[in-house]
Amino acid sequence: MTTPEILLSSVYDEKIIMAQVGELLDRHLPRPPHSGQRVLIKPNLLLSAPPERGILTHPFVVKAAVKWVLDHGGKAIVADSPAMGTVQRIWKAGGFADAMEDMDLSVSEFCSEKKVAVGAPFGTIALAKEALETDLIINLPKFKTHAMMALTLGVKNLFGCVVGFEKPKWHARACIERDHFARLLVRIAEAVSPSVTLVDGITGIQGQGPGKSGEPVHLGCLVAGSNVHEVDALCAAMTPLLPSELPTLTAAHAMGILPYIPSPPVGIPHFPHFKLPTQSPVTFGPLPLKNLIRRHMVQRPVVDPAKCRQCSHCLEYCPANAISKTSDAIAFDLKECIRCYCCVEVCPHAALEAADPPLGRLVQRTKNLIDRIS
Repeated sequence: MTTPEILLSSVYDEKIIMAQVGELLDRHLPRPPHSGQRVLIKPNLLLSAPPERGILTHPFVVKAAVKWVLDHGGKAIVADSPAMGTVQRIWKAGGFADAMEDMDLSVSEFCSEKKVAVGAPFGTIALAKEALETDLIINLPKFKTHAMMALTLGVKNLFGCVVGFEKPKWHARACIERDHFARLLVRIAEAVSPSVTLVDGITGIQGQGPGKSGEPVHLGCLVAGSNVHEVDALCAAMTPLLPSELPTLTAAHAMGILPYIPSPPVGIPHFPHFKLPTQSPVTFGPLPLKNLIRRHMVQRPVVDPAKCRQCSHCLEYCPANAISKTSDAIAFDLKECIRCYCCVEVCPHAALEAADPPLGRLVQRTKNLIDRIS
């Protein structure tokens, strides 16, 4: 087990990234690959986007990991299961194909599944066979906000090992409570058990991430370690969010996987103006009133009709079938909506965001005022 570390890297300079990623993998992988050994590289390939948007793991970071594997005699396999589009389309649109056109690697989409027991209350879950049967896994997440989980880092990136449209099904089963979904993510991370996690935080996403509704922000760092939860804690400590407020960390601690939530180390970079996503409880209140409360007080996805192109991506991906088309945009059935914010994540036009209704904002401001007074 290695102590996670931060390397400052101000720009995506290919030569510098190659050296820094190589150094981090040398220090934090328990062992290099042996000749001919298959190594899975799992980047964040959420959807088609150019590198400057900060949505995907940068091509130079992926290229550096591939080069490191090849230099050690291993076989590099880059794979993911995107929310929208195919890996091949994203590979081209994201600049990966140009960056790695002459490299000997395999690029694929997770297709084959293998059921694995992840414990109560989830039972078994089908995960990508490649992720379960590869000895070495290099986890390459992006430093981004997430409308439901606050931040998407190492643990959340491994949800991409759930194949295709199994992801929205699990959203439907687990997303009604934020803590419940966090526990599912932790179970998946433990089942996949990455050998090393290296977060691309040179350009990240703030605000209403992790997709095109978020804002690119320069953070200028790479973060790496052998324990995915400790890497996430170090990343969270650089934001206004306390590590103890990151749902996946509190879940890992409550489940006995993380003995304690690490305190923020002294002297690390801190970004006090980093914009966190709008968040409020997914559900609350007495059972007889929950439907009323969910419709008028609880945070929900909202659409900007001026940006909506009625492309139907959100309709196709919604695990609760809570979206319908209107004459000029889309509408949400707030009784059925589970607040997973998959729609915000996959919208290619940045037309959706999570927001509190007016009554919910009033209640939240009142609660904050009471908390400050007490």
